[in-house]
Amino acid sequence: MKNKYFTYIASVVGALTLSGCLEEIPNPAEGTLSPVVAIKYVRELYNGDDIVLQKEMLMDAYLISGIVISDAAGKNVSGNTLVLQNMNKGNMRGLTIALKEDVANQYKIGDSITVDVTGGTLTKVAGTLQITGIDAGDVRKVAPGAKVMVQPVTLGNLFTNFANYESTLVQVTSASVTPAATAGTPLAGEKTLDDGTGGNIQLAVSPTAAFASEKTPLTANFIGIPTYFNTDRNSSIGAAMQLRIRNEVDITDPVGAKYAAFPETFESPVATAKGNYNMTEIDNNIDLASGNWKLYQSILASTFGSDRFNPSGLQSIRVQQNLSENAYIQMNFDVPNGASMVTVSYGSYGSDASSTFRLEYSQDGGVTWTQIGPDISNAASVPKLATFPMNIQGPVRFRINKLGLGTTDNKDILNGRLSIDDFTIYESVE
Repeated sequence: MKNKYFTYIASVVGALTLSGCLEEIPNPAEGTLSPVVAIKYVRELYNGDDIVLQKEMLMDAYLISGIVISDAAGKNVSGNTLVLQNMNKGNMRGLTIALKEDVANQYKIGDSITVDVTGGTLTKVAGTLQITGIDAGDVRKVAPGAKVMVQPVTLGNLFTNFANYESTLVQVTSASVTPAATAGTPLAGEKTLDDGTGGNIQLAVSPTAAFASEKTPLTANFIGIPTYFNTDRNSSIGAAMQLRIRNEVDITDPVGAKYAAFPETFESPVATAKGNYNMTEIDNNIDLASGNWKLYQSILASTFGSDRFNPSGLQSIRVQQNLSENAYIQMNFDVPNGASMVTVSYGSYGSDASSTFRLEYSQDGGVTWTQIGPDISNAASVPKLATFPMNIQGPVRFRINKLGLGTTDNKDILNGRLSIDDFTIYESVE
């Protein structure tokens, strides 16, 4: 390691470590020259040509310091690179360090480090700004476990200010993945993210990443490192703007792809096939497009203007009113890969009073049932969509349980007929 550390560097770095986010770099104009230069300043030196870094161009500094935000174990960054960020005067900036030796796996997320950059080359590799030619001995771990700051950002803001966010850690919330994932679609590859704010940002996962085979969510929150990627040159001009997640933990609140047989629209068979509320001769079981269902005290219904089927459809389920027993719309089969969300369209029949229903699930073939989510009691003449987020692993089936509250009195008891349509299950991505 280059033996250039000033005596007081321990106190500087110690203070930076205690701050967790490397809050500020000392200002050399205020007194003793600091050996540490802000990442922001180093980035601003680049003007399109490679620069071999020397002390005289760094205000006599030779170190950069920061918190490691990359995860070598995730294998979604080059095996010999570290990505670190620090804060200077309210500006978070990051930089990729390319090591001569493949030792990046010695450093973990949250490690506070210093890097002697003298003699390193500030350059762009496939569009991403890096310092290359750094010896393993030029990197010093000061302390582990520092707090890592994650910047929340919209995709539109990220797209507009990508150079400022490059090589820092950001979080995008409630972003959908396009093209929409089908069941079992792996994360590997490049997919477009959309949070409704504009921009063209790719979700990038290397085929060799440790989590490349994990399932792609339909929507999720994503934490990752923004990087440019150019396939045919090192310039960032024309490069794709990518968000590279570090591991599967960087995906939170995921909603998986819709199961292929869903939504169940209740359009087939024709309504007369289940035209009575309690058809004991078939035990109230009937084959629908998605599989076999039990429609207890429920019928396939098609009265225009009263049954609340979707605008493009002709049928929905109508559940009986004024019962003192529960009524069910129940799957007699499992979906195989768990569930991350269920949605269902619902409304009251005609001018009927509202009613109360709940969603339940079973993982023992329908022997026992467990409620998930709240009771729904606000059905009205205009259909609504109920959304039930969840994290269920393994085979599972669902049912709508309309509670038997008794006869409607329009005061204490509301138990009108209920319309159910477009029952959709989204697979788990765990």
